[in-house]
Amino acid sequence: MQLTDLIGYAAASLTTASFIPQAWLTFKTRDVRGISLGMYSAFTLGIALWLAYGLLIDAWPVVIANVITLALASSILWMRLRFGATASPNPSSTEA
Repeated sequence: MQLTDLIGYAAASLTTASFIPQAWLTFKTRDVRGISLGMYSAFTLGIALWLAYGLLIDAWPVVIANVITLALASSILWMRLRFGATASPNPSSTEA
């Protein structure tokens, strides 16, 4: 395996793993008040496009990372859509 692939897998592992605590906390608490619908919608679409790009250029670190990140981001977005309507409003925050 080339050094560039190792760096790619390391970066992919770290950035992808960073979503696990947010997804777990959101699933556990169902508290989505701090999650911006606009930001997570755009982010999830961006991840899907990165996945498509990785497939097109045959870059497996990009593909693997974005498959996992897309699953995590999609689950957070789904929870935001599902539980956002029932969440109690937080007067100190505004929807972005």
